[in-house]
Amino acid sequence: MKEKKQYTWRITTLDRYIIRKFMGTYFFAILIIIGIVIIFDISEKIDDFVDKEAPLRAIVVDYYMNFIPYFMNMFSPLFVFISVIFFTSKLAAHSEIIAMLSGGISFNRIMYPYILSALFIALLSLGLNWFVIPPANKVRLRFEEQYLKKRTEYNRNIHYQVEPDTYVYMESYNSWNSTAIRFTLESFEGNELVSKLSAETARWDSTAGRWRLNEYHLRTFTDSVHSVTWGKQLDTIIDITGADLIRRKESVEQFNLRELNRFIDTLRMRGDANVKFALIQKNSRLAIPFSSFILTIMGVALSSRKRRGGIGLNIGIGIALSFSYILFLRFSEMFVHADVMSPAIALWIPNILYAGIAFVLYRLAPK
Repeated sequence: MKEKKQYTWRITTLDRYIIRKFMGTYFFAILIIIGIVIIFDISEKIDDFVDKEAPLRAIVVDYYMNFIPYFMNMFSPLFVFISVIFFTSKLAAHSEIIAMLSGGISFNRIMYPYILSALFIALLSLGLNWFVIPPANKVRLRFEEQYLKKRTEYNRNIHYQVEPDTYVYMESYNSWNSTAIRFTLESFEGNELVSKLSAETARWDSTAGRWRLNEYHLRTFTDSVHSVTWGKQLDTIIDITGADLIRRKESVEQFNLRELNRFIDTLRMRGDANVKFALIQKNSRLAIPFSSFILTIMGVALSSRKRRGGIGLNIGIGIALSFSYILFLRFSEMFVHADVMSPAIALWIPNILYAGIAFVLYRLAPK
């Protein structure tokens, strides 16, 4: 009966002790690292803040308050791994792990509070990814556009599919005056061209939500009849705006799940190369939270044994492995841009590889 009691999965005093150590170290590490990053970021951007006369409230509330959850979630794997390595190494150094095992608690049961903590962090990361960070990024990126980054003025050789059989071409687009040069709108029925609307310039009217064409020519083709009309001005509505033409790849960071899926469908229809950034963003939001479990298991397996090198050696190993994971995660994005793999596969390769490493380390740890 005692043996069975020791394997109960209800949360015990020992579990609460490990969870408290894990979460306390995790959030303490976040506060320390974020404090250091903010200090360096301020020193780097102070000239821009002064030159652009950014208000203090906007710097603190709009930028840094919205920067913290973004940065925290980006490096969550690093914080998780270092936290596990740090406090588990201390437990091992004080022979607490040996005492638990000697008391009849299996290594699998010791992992229970670690997995619960990893589950909490994974759910927290998912919540931040889908509900907190997107609206925070809207404010942060708006601040960056206004006070830190130069606005994109020109976009050249623009080709978009705006509807299943409708295509638009612009030689260039100037965001400063919202004007496109050499605008062309072509409509097809099957493989047959039915109309071609051309204009020397086209200006986006954000108030009216339409394009105003200047010096236009409209050619229509019906039953082998070619007709041409022209004029000075013509207003037209197409499913593309001036903001779409200057949208940065970071813009996908502003969308929640529903908005991101809708945005991906739109980009696919248009044949926009930025769809890769959107797919990378979507899969990263799922892959990074899942890494909490993998890195937690790896951290416990590496640091649960008392070492001659002490806690410093474990922390060194932990930092090296966590940075290698983050680096590999970024490197896997190159496979997407090179069209070697789909984002759904490429972004999960680091998790699959490190899950294999975690499994081997976990099997070796009790020995």
